[in-house]
Amino acid sequence: MIETQFRSRREAIKLAGGALAATAVANPVSATTTPRDGKTFRVGLISASINGKPQKRNGHTWHFAHYLHPDCDFDAFQKLYKPAYDGFRRIYRNPKYHFNELPFPDTRITHYYDADPTVGQDFASVFPGVKVATNLEKMVEEVDAIWMGDASGFGEDHFDLVAPGLAKGLPTFCDKPIGGTIAGTRKILEFARKHKAPIMSASIFRYEWGMEAALRMRDTGAFGELEHVSARLHSRYRLPGWMIYGQHPVWSVVTLMGAGVDAVSLYEHKDTCHGLITYPDRYPCHVWYGQPFEKFEYNRTDVYFKKKLYTFTPSIEGDFEYGHHYEMFRMAATFRQMLLTGKEPVPHQEILDVTAIVHAGAKSLQEKSRLVTLAEVMA
Repeated sequence: MIETQFRSRREAIKLAGGALAATAVANPVSATTTPRDGKTFRVGLISASINGKPQKRNGHTWHFAHYLHPDCDFDAFQKLYKPAYDGFRRIYRNPKYHFNELPFPDTRITHYYDADPTVGQDFASVFPGVKVATNLEKMVEEVDAIWMGDASGFGEDHFDLVAPGLAKGLPTFCDKPIGGTIAGTRKILEFARKHKAPIMSASIFRYEWGMEAALRMRDTGAFGELEHVSARLHSRYRLPGWMIYGQHPVWSVVTLMGAGVDAVSLYEHKDTCHGLITYPDRYPCHVWYGQPFEKFEYNRTDVYFKKKLYTFTPSIEGDFEYGHHYEMFRMAATFRQMLLTGKEPVPHQEILDVTAIVHAGAKSLQEKSRLVTLAEVMA
């Protein structure tokens, strides 16, 4: 299936919106391809905890950040992380599928920090040259950037983990939910602003092949005004999951429609929930956590332009793994671009809005699905 990516690029471009998308798809990361005078960015990885417990196999450090490191010991990988070995060997670290960009010429992971120092040892064994860090304050003196990954946590430890690097002005990726609470998110963003540290936070859904195509359609205006977004998430819903994974479809809406949300109403039934997101000056949008899928895709998004309905999933030409590889790579490439330019790729207001939407939805559930304004929960 993957081999068809290169034989049928023209067909894929047509599916993504026609000739208007061709230039951008052909070279999606051209702005990130120039190294900075032969120097290498030293990246320090930080693994967040879940209710105080370490994430030994944190997918948001292992899977998302590995693109920033050129070397991988596959013998150690097979021994230490067997469930992920096949995907890394076939696709994620396969030089046949490197988008003409990997490995990056100027990034290297030099440190891995977890509150439990034994957790980082396996990562250091698989990715040669990485040191296990035992002290954050010392680590930030020895790196040029921070990537803080959190696969399934609630964000309560995020400020403490990223603050030392932000205080040094280091460009920082802070995983979602960025602050856990609205106050926590605001605290991180204001701290980054105070210390003039570029910060990046968003869902991986922001970097899907289809999302990039939808953004190009929106920005060219070729299909008229963008009127509505319906963003759906596979898997079964529970309220604690909404606080973490509900961020994904919410990010899809905010990425396409922008900040400035007015209110949210959330309705749940057994293992599914539906949310209405309203704007004061734009069409309302819809999120659905718990949509049944005919096959595993993780998410599906419908983008309603005045003259076109564009639907996409993470897959590229029907191949989920290849599409997932692309979105993870694009997120890492966007982080690298922030290192090169110092420019933040995601507006702070969008980051804050997403946190507020999730919490307004939870409040709505407690109040019989009342339409809860963001102003209420941001106060």
